[in-house]
Formats: sequence, C-alpha cells, structure tokens
Amino acid sequence: MKICCIGAGYVGGPTMAMIANKCSDATVTVVDLNESRIADWNSDKLPVYEPGLLEIVQSSRGKNLFFSSEVKKNVRDAEVIFISVNTPTKQYGSGAGQAADLRYVESCARMIAEVGGGNKVVVEKSTVPVRTAQMVKEILNASGNEFTYQIISNPEFLAEGTAMADLENPDRVLIGGESTKEGQDAVQKIVNLYATWVDREKIITTNLWSSELSKLTANAFLAQRISSINAISALCEATGANVDEVARAIGSDSRIGPKFLKSSVGFGGSCFQKDILNLSYLCRHFGLPEVAHYWDQVIIMNDFQKERFVQRILNQMFNTVSGKKIAVLGYAFKKDTNDLRESPAIAVCKRLLEEKASIRLYDPQVSEGAIRESLQMEDGDHWGTLTFCDSIEEACLESNAIALLTEWEEFKDLDFQKIYQSMEKPAYIFDGRNLLNLRELEEIGFRAFGIGQA
Repeated sequence: MKICCIGAGYVGGPTMAMIANKCSDATVTVVDLNESRIADWNSDKLPVYEPGLLEIVQSSRGKNLFFSSEVKKNVRDAEVIFISVNTPTKQYGSGAGQAADLRYVESCARMIAEVGGGNKVVVEKSTVPVRTAQMVKEILNASGNEFTYQIISNPEFLAEGTAMADLENPDRVLIGGESTKEGQDAVQKIVNLYATWVDREKIITTNLWSSELSKLTANAFLAQRISSINAISALCEATGANVDEVARAIGSDSRIGPKFLKSSVGFGGSCFQKDILNLSYLCRHFGLPEVAHYWDQVIIMNDFQKERFVQRILNQMFNTVSGKKIAVLGYAFKKDTNDLRESPAIAVCKRLLEEKASIRLYDPQVSEGAIRESLQMEDGDHWGTLTFCDSIEEACLESNAIALLTEWEEFKDLDFQKIYQSMEKPAYIFDGRNLLNLRELEEIGFRAFGIGQA
C-alpha cells in the first residue's frame, strides 16, 4: 500500500512514523510545501519534540518512511491519502474567533482532484467540524476525471508529550465512513492498516458524522473537566481546602475518575480552545445558543484562571512587579513537548510584561524565536524586559520570584536551598502546576504559593 500524508506537523509526522514502523509492507510518504520543515524531518533535529519520536523515525526513514516537498507527485502515486493540515480558529469574516478555518483542507481536496492518479481513499486526520467530509466529497466528485474517491474520518486522539505511546497503544482508533458498499470497503482498508498492531476491539467504526463530532466532543469534555477543577481551586484558596485532596476524593469515584482533575494555571495546546470555540459556533449555527453559552463558559473559566494567577503574584508582591525580576520556568503548554500554542505562559508573561516586570525565562525545548513570536512584542516603551536564559540557575539568579508554568520533570528536584540563597529577599515561588512541596520550600525561607492551596 502506498500512503501519502499531506502535512508534516504535530499529527502527520508522528502518526505516519508509527504506521511506517508497524506496517513494513506499506510505503509512507509525508509531504509538505514547507521545505525547511521537510529538511528538519530528514535530519536528527526534528521539528516536533516527542519522547521516542526520533528513534521511531530513524528506524524507518529511508526504508519505507519518506519526507518530501514533492507534494503533487506523491499524492498522485498514493492509494491512501491522509489530510493532516492545520485547522486553526478562523480570524476573519463570518465565524471569526470561533469557527474552524478550513481553507487548508479545501486546498488539499482541490489538489487531490487536480492530480488524479487513480481511485483513492481520502482520510480526514485533521480535526474538523462535523460534515466537513461532505465538502471534501463534493470537491472530489466534481473533478471531472474518471476516478472515484471514498472519504474516511479518522480523527487523532494524541496527547502531546505522550504521542508515541498513544499511537503504539491507543485507547481507541475511530474510523468513520459511508454506509455504502464502497464506503465500508474503504473503512475496512483503514481498519486493516491499524489492526497490524492495534487490538481490533479498540478499533471503533461509525458513520462519518459521528466520527467527526466525536473528536470535538472529546476535547470539549476534557477541557471542561480542567476548567471545573480550576473553578474549585479558587474556592479552595478562599476556604483553606486543598484542591489536590479534593481532586483525589472525587477522582476515586468510578463515575468520575481521576484523569484531567489536575488543577493548574490553565489548559493550553492546539486543540482544546479551538475545538471548544468551534463546537460553540456549531451550536449557535444550529440554533442552540444555550448549549453554546455552556461551552463558552469553559473558555471563560480558563482565561479567569490565568488572570487569577497573575493577580496572586501582584497581591503577594506588594501590588507591583515593576522592575522586579521574575524567573519564569517553562513556556511550553505542558511537559515533554516544544508546542507553545495557547500555552498559559503566553498570557501570564504578557501580563507580567505589561506590569513592567523583568522576566528571565527558561524552557528546555521551546526556542527563543517561537517565544518572541507568541508574545507579539512590538512597542518596547510599554513593556518590561525579557531575557532568555540557558539554565534554571541563570534564570533564578538575583530574581525576586519564580513562576513555574510548565511541569518539566527537571523542575522537581532542584537544589532550592542554593537557588534561595541566590535570590533577592523576600524570595517568592508561584507554582502554577502544583509540582513542588510548598511546605518544604517555606522551611527553606521561600514565600511559596500553589494553585488551590491556601
């Protein structure tokens, strides 16, 4: 089987690497118009950081896994085409700020129709609104060539930082297709591909629309849990309760479960916010404003949590951070990834810079260029200062406070006694991930604060 994946990003690259690794009889080519990104995939400095990804890529690259900028040729030759391009929140026109921007998906469909090359199974891997497959189908069927196209929905359920483990041993693989004989044959083709290494009991088949809607709904439910426990964290701080103890108590209820009950400075990543916004937009489109308002509140709660974290820093540091040095540890939206999309650190750092703080920032994987771009700092006259540091110790040296914003493992076992000695006094720690033992830090001399802890 010849497989082509359009899009060499956070989903396309790792997913195709795993398929190539597990399916030695398949030839897998990942294509992208971004030649620099393709060059990175063909090097040992991959554009995506995931534990275990480099080893998987190296095991198959040049054998049955290829990365190429020759898009049309590889699309023409492929039997199965995965569309794995970005579907960001639309920033213009109707639906701006909520709806998914599908121009890249549409562009892929038009290109597939243009190049021909035979009958094909086209797989939606990108996160898309329900009924996007209808748009893709109409474009392909209007191509005017003699070829036939079957559209499959196969959404990804990867968590950044554990993507390779999620791919190798997924909770489920969801495959949606049409109920026609040709549609079911196409579904079976993709089922057989995954069944090479995934237990068939974990492979769920549905109709197209159920598959598309399941991805948005899954992310919305997960984000709603985070916002729910973050809402309780504010009450914990006000009453003296401990949010981790509350989460443990309710998480032991089998009807609720322990996952996604970790309170923090807020959720981020490429999926949760844009998918909830898109879900809310769909609800309004179908005349369900009350349902839309319910999901809007999840976003509002997330924004409130980030602002609340900043306000706590200001309140504890005598209502001003102007000219004060704040060591920011971590910028990625979670550990074990270099992805900073919608990271809570962006909003927190922007607010601290607006308050004219002097930020000293360290993250082990996120680049300086990506951080500067995310902050969109244009007029230095109205901002504090931003310094990029090569180590934790450098960031903390002579700082007034530490703001821990990503739960990197290396932040757990630091020599805080030594760090405390190097800081200005009083020395503060604001743990936005509840990673550290606040009582031990207080014994050293820190004024230490966590999320949902008095």
